[in-house]
Amino acid sequence: MTNKDVKNCIDNSILCWLATSNSQNEPNVSPKEIFTLKDDSTLLIANIASPQSSCNIKENPNVCVSILEIFIQKGFKIKGIANLIDQQDIRFKNYLNLLTDLFSDKFPINTIIEVKITSVETIKAPSYFLFPEITEQAQIESAMKTYKVKSAE
Repeated sequence: MTNKDVKNCIDNSILCWLATSNSQNEPNVSPKEIFTLKDDSTLLIANIASPQSSCNIKENPNVCVSILEIFIQKGFKIKGIANLIDQQDIRFKNYLNLLTDLFSDKFPINTIIEVKITSVETIKAPSYFLFPEITEQAQIESAMKTYKVKSAE
């Protein structure tokens, strides 16, 4: 399901957005800051403080996750079937280690959202379509100026 480009995007992104909906199809979007690929077909997301996402997944396991490299303004839309892995599940500790080894163990992870990936699509900022000559470097420079970010160099 995933490839090197998806993995690189996940490794270089600081947030992803998890979209869920309940049984009445009422949508919810929640930012997540701790996430990784378990393998080519499974995305793991730490559930730190998202009671609505958890309730929605129990009612409707279909989810969509957007991951975007913010300055390049390119990324991926990942659709899948979510499952909540709680602390009593034998997989929890292994999944937890995959997440905390990459990030931090300072956040209390209540459950882990396991997403079995069903599709992956590329997403890009509209400027790539409107101005096909734009380069990623030009996009980075424009985004840094727009967001008033100064280079650390």
